[in-house]
Amino acid sequence: MVNRFSYYFLCIAAAFGVRLMSGFEALAVTAQTLPAESATAVDITCPDPASRKVWSLEECLEYAMAHNLEIKQKVIARKKSDVEVEAGKGALFPSLSFSTSQSGSWRPWSKSYVSITDGSLATTTSSLNYNGTYGLQAQWTAWDGGVTRKRYDRSKLAARQSEVEVETTRLDIKEDLIKAYMQILYQKSAVEVCEKILSSTKELAVRGREMYDVGNMSKADLAQLEAQVSQEEYNLTNAQTTLAEFKLQLRTLLELTDTPDMDVKVPDSEDAQITSLLPEVNEIYAKACATRPELQYSRIGIELADMDIDIAKRGYYPTIGFSACINTNTVSGMGMNWGEQMKTNLSNSLGLTLSVPIFDKKQNSTNVARAKLDMETARIDMELKEKQLYNEIENYRLTALNARQQYLSAMKNVEAMRESYQLVSEQFSLGLKDIVDLTTGKNNLIQAEQQMLEAKFTALLNRKILELY
Repeated sequence: MVNRFSYYFLCIAAAFGVRLMSGFEALAVTAQTLPAESATAVDITCPDPASRKVWSLEECLEYAMAHNLEIKQKVIARKKSDVEVEAGKGALFPSLSFSTSQSGSWRPWSKSYVSITDGSLATTTSSLNYNGTYGLQAQWTAWDGGVTRKRYDRSKLAARQSEVEVETTRLDIKEDLIKAYMQILYQKSAVEVCEKILSSTKELAVRGREMYDVGNMSKADLAQLEAQVSQEEYNLTNAQTTLAEFKLQLRTLLELTDTPDMDVKVPDSEDAQITSLLPEVNEIYAKACATRPELQYSRIGIELADMDIDIAKRGYYPTIGFSACINTNTVSGMGMNWGEQMKTNLSNSLGLTLSVPIFDKKQNSTNVARAKLDMETARIDMELKEKQLYNEIENYRLTALNARQQYLSAMKNVEAMRESYQLVSEQFSLGLKDIVDLTTGKNNLIQAEQQMLEAKFTALLNRKILELY
């Protein structure tokens, strides 16, 4: 009979669609020989997404959107704006409150006295007296020029603007992530180039030592070759340090602190992405104008400024308010119980308040003037953001196109420099070229490869950023 260990294993295999019937038969035979306590449970845990070592760009973006602290701060600010909406809505309703006060007095040397109330005699000898008051008040601003209603509408519009601000922050984080990711890819390729050059330089140094031993190379040339090995080791260390710094930037954006060995995945079909056609500037700009959150933020800002002007003008209107109150009180020593006094002393009141602004020390006029200036500022801000957006799109597209042409040319140049360097290296090994020719050929190859890498990842970076528009 198959025990629980083999049963759990079969369930897991079935859940993942793995056909392990033959392996299960062998496992069942083995599991029957296990002690009961070793086959009680199977621990199935899901790996933490932050524990992965190789990250794709899509995984970085998805993780950052859920864990970046700056985004979380903006989300909290948006929730606060929702609370303000509820506060503005509550201001439209009347208020109702209850109040009471209780007080007591003590007369240690009081004497009894006789009082006549409604034709009857009442004698009081108590030295301790108390009284209490009770009131229920209601107030409602029936008309304030529509200021309260307008402020409520403004709070809803401000909540929309806060939501747009969250989207703006998300886009900014995405752009920073793409830049950090591409810098890592570029620096990884640079490290690989440095490693290849170091390996080649070491081989030449070994060959130079052999030539020096047989008298075919001077000691100065050998020293120069060995110095080049040290220089390439230094260059490799610098490239590795820069790569570590870029990875730290990426981990900071992802809010990761305990993943020093993280790496990024090289995207597929990089050359196809670089050589693909780009949309025209006006096409990208038209789409961005309709979708980019920073422009939506400015448009809402103009609407808010217009509302502020309207609210400021309504300060000239009169205000009408209603109030109602129910009061009663109780006093000790009156010859009536508490309930009777509450009923006898009950009083009701209604009130109407009319407030007309006549002279307000120019407060309303200055509020209107200030709101109009804010409107002009909002419109100028909108124009500046539109121009900035167009310039950014045009710059990213132009840079991507130039980098594509540079990359295509650089690939041909690298092939030519590589063949030239290999030829010079072979001739150097045969003693036909000196150390100057060898160094020149190597430097030309390094420069060509660096230019190709820079053009390649510049094109990829600008294309990825354009996708955000």
